[in-house]
Amino acid sequence: MRVGTSRAPEARDAHRAPGSRHGDLAELAIDPDDLPDGLVIADEHARVICFNAAAERITAVRAADALGQRLDGVLPLEDLEGRRWWQLTDPYGGLTIRVRQPERNLLLPGGREVLVSARYVRARPTGPIRRVVVTLRDTEARRRTERSHAELIATVAHELRSPLTSVKGFTATLLAKWERFTDDQKRLMLETVDADADRVTRLIAELLDISRIDSGRLEVRRQPVDMGAAVGRHIQAYVASGQPADRFLLRIEQPLPALWADPDKIDQVLSNLLENAVRHGEGTVTIDVTPSVSPREGEDTGTSVTVSDEGPGIPEESMNRVFTRFWRGSKRGGTGLGLYIVKGIVEAHGGTITVGRARGGGAEFRFTLPVGAPAYLA
Repeated sequence: MRVGTSRAPEARDAHRAPGSRHGDLAELAIDPDDLPDGLVIADEHARVICFNAAAERITAVRAADALGQRLDGVLPLEDLEGRRWWQLTDPYGGLTIRVRQPERNLLLPGGREVLVSARYVRARPTGPIRRVVVTLRDTEARRRTERSHAELIATVAHELRSPLTSVKGFTATLLAKWERFTDDQKRLMLETVDADADRVTRLIAELLDISRIDSGRLEVRRQPVDMGAAVGRHIQAYVASGQPADRFLLRIEQPLPALWADPDKIDQVLSNLLENAVRHGEGTVTIDVTPSVSPREGEDTGTSVTVSDEGPGIPEESMNRVFTRFWRGSKRGGTGLGLYIVKGIVEAHGGTITVGRARGGGAEFRFTLPVGAPAYLA
């Protein structure tokens, strides 16, 4: 705890407002150095009496150099317009009805951004200031989030531009020169427009899914799901589109437990995993559907689906990034959002998903779902 020896009782008082129901922090055995955010406390004379380890890390100022010094000298904060924050807020000489300063972005010397909030502790309402308690938070996590959002916007803009350019070009050409084209040419153009419209629709659906996953609002509408039949439908669709039937091996271990899940979202999971195996893998794509131990406490059984291929697999150093946004197994297109959505859907069902190396050397994805019976059947 970075508190001057002679000032330790004052520092302890500064941690609580009069009448606080939490009592003295010393009784709770909480050391300011254990707090994740920076904590700076100044006394009634604006002298620093507490400067914890997180504050040292964030400001690059040693506690020994801060204790006993004036608050505005230890934290020479400026707003984003270059104005000195302490002069603007004037905690010791401003309005006596103020009790706090809401969190805002401020700048330390050198231009480093920090999130700062303050609490004014008074001996009585509208009385003189006894303590000013300042908290500091690093903005790195927020910057990472902002960069992630910027990357998402850039990716979406890039992915939308190509199909929309195609749609606009073909429709404009057809409208301007309809009579010049044969029926076969018109059909080809319209089929291209239809495929590009489907691509845009899928991308928008992915964005909506990401929004719901990030906000925890992804809804699961549980119905009985025959997992073996669901996988079979996807294999048939690939065979109908030209993939050789012997490229797929479906193995179902019976009996499977009755599974309740959202059939549309399970189809989305299977579609992404099989597409990943077909596009980026090689050789036979093997799908194993087996009963397993439920990943959810209180349930005995669940269902596992394992999708593996015989391709080069995923490099060991990339394993921990597979389910993050924008991860791509190769440079062969795609938004890099599919596996992130897959993980979100599986976890929304109470399940788990892992990635590893298959026996044949390729990638192996395995997700396990609890039986998930609705409450009214429990």
